[in-house]
Amino acid sequence: MKNTPDSIQDYILAIPADRTDAFEKLRQTILQNTFNLVEEISYGMIGYVIPHTIYPDGYHCNTKLPLPFISIASQKNSINIYHMGLYANQELHDWFITEFSKHSSLKLDMGKSCIRFKKYNEIPFDLIAQLCQKMSTEEWIALYDKELKKN
Repeated sequence: MKNTPDSIQDYILAIPADRTDAFEKLRQTILQNTFNLVEEISYGMIGYVIPHTIYPDGYHCNTKLPLPFISIASQKNSINIYHMGLYANQELHDWFITEFSKHSSLKLDMGKSCIRFKKYNEIPFDLIAQLCQKMSTEEWIALYDKELKKN
């Protein structure tokens, strides 16, 4: 995305037509498998954040912002998922890497918290649903407070 959209609807409308269905399915997968998160535009992407009503401290980089947890983005060559739990929890990271090959014939294209999908019709939505269910809001807050906030 070249311009930061004002709303989720604006973001979705700007996505290329060949990936809109997969992106919307990914969005619905996250919405149906997470709890206590608010969907909003965050850092130019669609973010799923823990609101200040649940975590008043906010994000340590900018405490006016809610605590981020998952984001999805339509980038130039891929649809990306950013899951902060993968970054902060090595056990969850390792679980995802192991499980990916059971759900996809594609080679995993992944950074520390970023999972990139260049073939939109081959996103393993069932695995993404499992990933969303693997860490609760409360678990993310506890891990964030313990490992990341102190830095």
